[in-house]
Amino acid sequence: MKIAPCDIPNPVVLARVVQQETAQILTPDFESRTQQRPTPVEQKPKKRLAKKILLTVLSVVLLAAGGYFGQQALRYMFSHEDTDDAYITGHLHQVSTRINGTVEKVLVDDNEHVQAGQVLVLLDPRDYKAKADQALANLERAKRQAKSAQTTICYQDVTAQGQDTNAKGSIDDAVAAITRSQAQVREATAKIASAQATMRAKQAELERAQLDYIRFDNLEREGAISTSQRDAAKRDYLVALDNRNASQHDIAQAEQQLEQAQQSVRSSQAALTKAQAQAQLAKASAVQTNVTRDEYETNLAAVANAKASLDEALLNLSYTKIVAPTAGRVGKKTVEEGARIEPGQPLLTITADDVWVVANYKETQLKKMHAGQHVQIKIDAFPDHKFEGVVQSFSPASGASFAVLPSDNATGNFTKIVQRLPVKILFTAESIKGYEDRLAPGLSVLASVEISNDSVPQVAELR
Repeated sequence: MKIAPCDIPNPVVLARVVQQETAQILTPDFESRTQQRPTPVEQKPKKRLAKKILLTVLSVVLLAAGGYFGQQALRYMFSHEDTDDAYITGHLHQVSTRINGTVEKVLVDDNEHVQAGQVLVLLDPRDYKAKADQALANLERAKRQAKSAQTTICYQDVTAQGQDTNAKGSIDDAVAAITRSQAQVREATAKIASAQATMRAKQAELERAQLDYIRFDNLEREGAISTSQRDAAKRDYLVALDNRNASQHDIAQAEQQLEQAQQSVRSSQAALTKAQAQAQLAKASAVQTNVTRDEYETNLAAVANAKASLDEALLNLSYTKIVAPTAGRVGKKTVEEGARIEPGQPLLTITADDVWVVANYKETQLKKMHAGQHVQIKIDAFPDHKFEGVVQSFSPASGASFAVLPSDNATGNFTKIVQRLPVKILFTAESIKGYEDRLAPGLSVLASVEISNDSVPQVAELR
């Protein structure tokens, strides 16, 4: 059998040929085909010849096998780019609290899989519920004050119109004006009595709020209560003070109306003078109405402020339920029931379900690499399973550029070092079936990119 120097025969065919030729040499009828039986001296050269032929055939087989496998190795070397500087990574979401609180219950354990929005930790909500109730009460009080100011505006408008009507009365209506003035006297007297009763109630409320504020101020200095509680007591005191002052103003206004009514009675004989006085009073009432309108606008602002405080209190109350930001598995859990936690304190980490490979290739290996190429992935933790992936993207800078202390090549002692560029590789969904919960960030990987194969898996198959 002749083998050309550049030909690489099939190892199976070559082995079959060698087997046939060896069988022909070693078969018992080989001697019978000879015309005469050789002497013992003549058999030795023939045995050497058979051995030489066998060794030659075996050498040819070994060379052919070596050439075949060498060709495969060279083909693999020129069609793949490998690196063992690779690892699995993914999104690690650190879960913390936004508010101070005491852990009431921990609903998850280490390595447990959770869904996005699932409650992980419950904080004691009682403090924040009390603040929400207080904010709601403040909002209701602000609404009532605004409604009261609106009612006062309507009342003052009606009063001003009545006074203007009286100003337009004629002198001939003097008797009717006296009657109306007497009615105004009675009305003003009733208002004074009512305003005085209201004044006594407001004064009592002021004294109570003042005592509460003094007591809360002392307790706050001793550290028994929080500053917010002392401030709330102070706010109640200031509100009570404003209410008392408003009652005093109402009494003064009622007394003024009584005096005006009495004056109207005394000046009923001079209808013109009374009309002029009533016109001036109508103008004063209009001014007072404008002042009351400004107070009403202030009350509306107070309502908006109280509503914002209520929204903030309800938001803080919702923060007592700490939920998972994404689907994944729980790791690095440090929170325990009964612990006192602060805002920003790490409680646990959620490892997201989507993981990928970061392979650091040398810059000399990137010439024929591009996004979309097929990747063979071998994970040290699962050496018997073949994973597959696809090149997704390349890092915008080398690993050395992202280092905390990047090298400075302008110092005069430059030594060229081959740099590595991180390459992001996505797993195909088909290759990781059954291993979704086993692929953890940090596992070592051997990545081999097929630079000669440009087939791209479907996007739906990528994980």
